[in-house]
Amino acid sequence: MPRKKENPIRRTTGKGGNYRPTKQGAGMTKKGVAAYRRKNPGSKLKTAVTGKVKPGSKAAKRRKSFCARSAGQMKKFPKAAKDPNSRLRQARRRWKC
Repeated sequence: MPRKKENPIRRTTGKGGNYRPTKQGAGMTKKGVAAYRRKNPGSKLKTAVTGKVKPGSKAAKRRKSFCARSAGQMKKFPKAAKDPNSRLRQARRRWKC
């Protein structure tokens, strides 16, 4: 019986470098989001909301939603929540949570 092909490794540099390194705030790059959307037509994936936004705008609501979801991850993974250099904490910092 042939073995199943494993999922490709997520890299932050080089070929397939669609993810931002932890030190740069984790998450996907613009290039990575574009690649994902090409592979998945109809997808609405977007990059992080990092700038200043008007209260109540769509971007502000996306940020609030991400911050709420990632706060749940902080509870689920207390080890990552304690480490200031974890991908979770860095992503939250990038989103300004």
